[in-house]
Amino acid sequence: MLDVPRIHAVTDDLILAHPEFTSRARGVMTALGPRGAVHLRARYLTAAQLYAIALALGDAQESTGCWLVVNERLDVALAAKTHAAQLTTRSLTVADARVVAGDLPLGASIHSVHEALEAERDGADWIVAGHVYPTSSHAGKAERGVELVAEVTAKTTIPCIAIGGVRPANVGTLRDAGAWGVAAITGIWGAASAEAAATDYLSHYDGARGQS
Repeated sequence: MLDVPRIHAVTDDLILAHPEFTSRARGVMTALGPRGAVHLRARYLTAAQLYAIALALGDAQESTGCWLVVNERLDVALAAKTHAAQLTTRSLTVADARVVAGDLPLGASIHSVHEALEAERDGADWIVAGHVYPTSSHAGKAERGVELVAEVTAKTTIPCIAIGGVRPANVGTLRDAGAWGVAAITGIWGAASAEAAATDYLSHYDGARGQS
């Protein structure tokens, strides 16, 4: 099984627009090393803009071992030679993506057991399940709870990454429910030091059941 990172630092357009994003991302990548991933996720940036950011962090991907993952834009992931791509309901299906992605690791975002089973069947290397806890990015929508993680991991064999309002203190509970790892947006990028916040998530991960 692919050794999928445990801590995923996911961006949005506002995070990517921060004037110091590249240096902050380098700090996060250094802190997490090969056990982490930085997801370049943007709804409004052009492919060219996303490609430029991915290229700017390419050397950090090589030196730290931390994965760069492009969300939705498989074409950008392939062109920039990032470590992986994350597919969502707005992008290609896993089955279609696999035709052109070759052996590029592919993740799939899911919101139900049915979607998780479909993603695994179609060749996803991991799934991102959420949203687990209340989060401002899904304001007004009920969280799916830790139960979603437990149900998904009971019925699939690929790594499951929990996302949605996840704080460091939640990591142990999610690991107990079967999560392979966790993803965070505000919990990392909203901190005064994104690097320190990433380290905190990793420390809580290791403290939950000892080092993995």
